[in-house]
Amino acid sequence: MIAWKYRLWRGAGVAAALGLAACGGEAGEAGRTGEAGVAGEAGEAAAPAGEAGEAAIGVAGGEHGEAGVATAYAGLAGDERTALRIEHLRGFVLIAERVASETGDVPAASALVQQGLLEVYDPAVDQFGVLDVTALRRAAQAGDRAQFLAAANQGEAALDGVAAEANHADIAARLVDVATGIYQHVNQDGAVDPIEYQHSLGAALAARQVLVAHAGEMRATNARAYTDALAEVERFVALWPSSTAPERPAAYRDVLAQSSRVRLALSPFL
Repeated sequence: MIAWKYRLWRGAGVAAALGLAACGGEAGEAGRTGEAGVAGEAGEAAAPAGEAGEAAIGVAGGEHGEAGVATAYAGLAGDERTALRIEHLRGFVLIAERVASETGDVPAASALVQQGLLEVYDPAVDQFGVLDVTALRRAAQAGDRAQFLAAANQGEAALDGVAAEANHADIAARLVDVATGIYQHVNQDGAVDPIEYQHSLGAALAARQVLVAHAGEMRATNARAYTDALAEVERFVALWPSSTAPERPAAYRDVLAQSSRVRLALSPFL
């Protein structure tokens, strides 16, 4: 059975959150009155912007907190941290685009983008370089599929425009950790959490996107290792059979085991 958790992006909360997004920066503050947001505000009250972002990502995606999200950022600074934040945010956009394309559910897709902005961008604006999120804000308010996809594509182009030097294999591995950490909350007490399923899939899609986008440099370093790593990431993504949670998602142990295979395949680059 799929158990729906009614958070700020469900029901009447969606309209309120998306309406507030039109106000720009105030949306992040006003929107964080739900479960995920309370922790975000607490982090901001207790620490400067950069540290607040670190605190906020510990609760990304739900009330349980995500160990994979918190540990993924450990030890990163400067461009490497910016690169991970960019790709983490991209994951929300990728899953939102897939939802819009596969199901036509624009409100759900728009809410995923809004949640990405609230959880990943708003708590750590100062760590995103010159990123302009105007298009992503538009996607979070979109009323129809064409409008949403156009804004989401523009938002992805903006993400691509932020230059950040990093070990991209390491960024991909950390995104796999994010996906795996979130996935441990998908199957709980015989019920399925469809939001955690989508958030974890978004991180998995982002991990694959990183490897595809940087294929040239990684092939030049070790072509065989790159081919093996990409194949393992493809197997990892395949554990999510659709953009919406099935009645019986893959077991967490299978996701965890495949994440270890991905890391092993990426080890020549790490």
